Amino acid sequence: MRKFLTPQARVLISYHNDLWGPILTFASKIGLRKKVGIQNWLDERDLGNILNLSGFEVTSTQKRFFGITTITIARPNPQKRIRIREYGVSIIIPARNEEGSIAKIVPSIPKFGKWQEIIFVEGHSKDKTWERIKEMERTLLRQGSGRARKIIALKQKGIGKADAVKLGLSKATGDILMIYDSDRTIDAADLVKFYNALAYGVGEFANGSRLVYPMEKDAMRTLNKIGNKLFSSLFTWILGQKFKDTLCGTKAFFRKDYIKFKHTKTDPFGDFDLIFGAIRNNLKVIEIPVRYKVRVYGSTNINRLHHGLLLAKMVFLAFKEFKSQT
Repeated sequence: MRKFLTPQARVLISYHNDLWGPILTFASKIGLRKKVGIQNWLDERDLGNILNLSGFEVTSTQKRFFGITTITIARPNPQKRIRIREYGVSIIIPARNEEGSIAKIVPSIPKFGKWQEIIFVEGHSKDKTWERIKEMERTLLRQGSGRARKIIALKQKGIGKADAVKLGLSKATGDILMIYDSDRTIDAADLVKFYNALAYGVGEFANGSRLVYPMEKDAMRTLNKIGNKLFSSLFTWILGQKFKDTLCGTKAFFRKDYIKFKHTKTDPFGDFDLIFGAIRNNLKVIEIPVRYKVRVYGSTNINRLHHGLLLAKMVFLAFKEFKSQT
């Protein structure tokens, strides 16, 4: 809509207050309200973020009908967004036991930026993940992409995703660094959204969020979703910036900022060293909504109890550093 509207135009969005979600869902179940399909309940900050990413700014938000309905009014942002320049991009892809996904990853990544280097970090796979990565590397060489797009294949000596991410980032030479999970539960086409958010100066640290759009059935277990929302609320409170989904594997940030981040051995996920680094350096965090899909190959490495305890540990460490000393 943005490019078709005049500066005087206004967009009016009417939607249900997210706090009424459980009540209205219950009313549908007992027949007091018409049944509807799968819905995601967005709060004012979610909607404001989507509008901001789309080139709008909120002018007012009003409650109607005993708080059930919320009306948000937005206008086209008067500041025209212009890319400062084109950036070289490094995309780090940790891969373990993802033989069936590798061949589809590179073709699904859109062409954006001045050039791209796609860095696969294979970590102790029991299938033919490494062989598939090397095949993709040879295919790209035959196509003669040159500097525009190349593959770097690395074998991980350490253990775990965090170690793989650090290895990939240490070899990256791009101006913008991205992390993308090889299970393809996030569409690689969304990576251009992360690039644009940084290239247009909307944010300095782009964090993916799987909890905005409705996700595919069985993409995330109910307990995982509840735990993710709980921990995200805690991190938002502790860190002072909105984090709706701290464990989305897709992130983007500038290399010049990353070299200032503190590298620890306490983060088993590979996400929190980056998030904490962004907060320590006072970077503007922007959330990029992404659609979350069911993995089509292999099985998840998530253990709810074990990883839940590790998340609780990260909450404690974040509180100790960012809250207890203030």
